[in-house]
Amino acid sequence: MDIARPDLRKKKQRRRIVIGCIGAVAIALITLGLSRLEPAAPFVENALTDTVKRGELVRQVRGNGTLVPETIVWIPTLNSGRILNILVLPGADVHTNTILLELTNPEIEQAAFDAEWQLKAAEAEMANVRVTLQAQRLNQQASVASAEANCNNAQLDYEVNAELSKDGLVPAITLKQSKVKAAEMKKILEVEEERLKISADSTRAQVAVQEAKVAQLQAQLSLKRRLVDALKIRAGLNGVLQQLGPVDAPLRVGQQLIAGANVARVADPTRLKAEIKIPETQAKDLQNGQRAEIDTRNGIIPGRVTRIDPAAQNGTRTVDVTLEGKLPRGAVPELTVDGTIELERLQDVLYVGRPVNGQSESTVGLFKVTDGRAAIRVPVKLGHGSVSAIEVVDGLKEGDQIILTDMSQWDGHEKVRIK
Repeated sequence: MDIARPDLRKKKQRRRIVIGCIGAVAIALITLGLSRLEPAAPFVENALTDTVKRGELVRQVRGNGTLVPETIVWIPTLNSGRILNILVLPGADVHTNTILLELTNPEIEQAAFDAEWQLKAAEAEMANVRVTLQAQRLNQQASVASAEANCNNAQLDYEVNAELSKDGLVPAITLKQSKVKAAEMKKILEVEEERLKISADSTRAQVAVQEAKVAQLQAQLSLKRRLVDALKIRAGLNGVLQQLGPVDAPLRVGQQLIAGANVARVADPTRLKAEIKIPETQAKDLQNGQRAEIDTRNGIIPGRVTRIDPAAQNGTRTVDVTLEGKLPRGAVPELTVDGTIELERLQDVLYVGRPVNGQSESTVGLFKVTDGRAAIRVPVKLGHGSVSAIEVVDGLKEGDQIILTDMSQWDGHEKVRIK
């Protein structure tokens, strides 16, 4: 027979209540503890690190570009014409007088022919004028000689009559007439001599007019001949013919060209320079005379900056670098190259490899390695930057290690673990 025990039942209920309360309190404490725990630091694989160093920092900027000839000559046409013959094709070596192509222009050739005959006619006219003037001068010299003879005869008659009149052999009227005639002949002689002098001046003036006309026609003929000779288009430079006509429309035999059109480009391939495109954000410290190195992928050539484009185009500024070393094999115009320009050398500064997000003159959060297996984010003030290194102004000390890899995906974390 079962005996009822109400006290045991109450004890079981109290035990269950106590256990439930203890469990609830434990759960609450565990929840509170877990909420206060920091989330586990994420792992970063293949993190690239570098150590902060003190010493000389060489500031550099880098860009890509091409090799171009220092001397490039575009050859235009002096007059219009139709292409008669193409003698040299792009890529060929040429000299100053090498004829690249020949044009034909009947109007220019006819004008030169007409100018030549006009000159011959003027020269013949000048010869005729010289002969005519010479004949006139001889006639005038004869007149002077005749007047001089008459003057002498009249003077002689006067002197004879003067002697005879002393003895009364010649009447006074006859002496007077001979005296007047002698004076008249002398006056005529003076006039003829003056005419001879004036005729000499007149001869020189008329000859000068003809000579000027001939000189003018000679200059015109010379110009016409140069225009005819210009129908043979020459290289004008020792080098390589790079281009005939526009790139997208090469010249063809029979094509009509207008005066002043650029028909050929010749360059000297032995004297090259580099045109480097530098991002405008890195170009503020560029100056002429700075040292540079040009990587042709077959050798490095030293050089110096000689020109900086005053304006930016498409986010870059063009820098001309004159090459100072021997060109390696394969260095040809339009070859793609990389250029590194040295801006300055900073002495006794802290520097480190350039992080992915490290911009000059900025403050960024970088992960500093603490024990070789973890890294914490620290604010770092950066100074002057270079291609692969950057100055550390504040936030790090010599010997510290930082992660250079792009850590943007861990922006929400202050600590990471390194694998």
